[in-house]
Amino acid sequence: MAYTNHYLEAEPSRAEVDAREGPLLLEFGAPWCPHCQGAQPAIEALASEHPQLQHLKIEDGRGKPLGRSFKVKLWPTLVLLLDGQELARVVRPVAGEDLQPLRAALGGG
Repeated sequence: MAYTNHYLEAEPSRAEVDAREGPLLLEFGAPWCPHCQGAQPAIEALASEHPQLQHLKIEDGRGKPLGRSFKVKLWPTLVLLLDGQELARVVRPVAGEDLQPLRAALGGG
């Protein structure tokens, strides 16, 4: 699975996310959010650099437990997990270089 450009209709549970094997990038945001829209080219580029990376777009907001479990406050928030363990996090990236902590955690820089 590579870059996903659509938000999930139903968010997975925290247990489902924690049980996933391999690298997983959770993107918390909303389709109408201009910060989220602006970050898409950089996120898509990151996903294309790492074909093994699973990418899930989670529509966040009030009453959404997954975002609260990751203490998401601003959109987009990108959380990189490996086998359910958080490796890196980036909040409100604007350009590709803002994703450097994720690349470093993935072994690419």
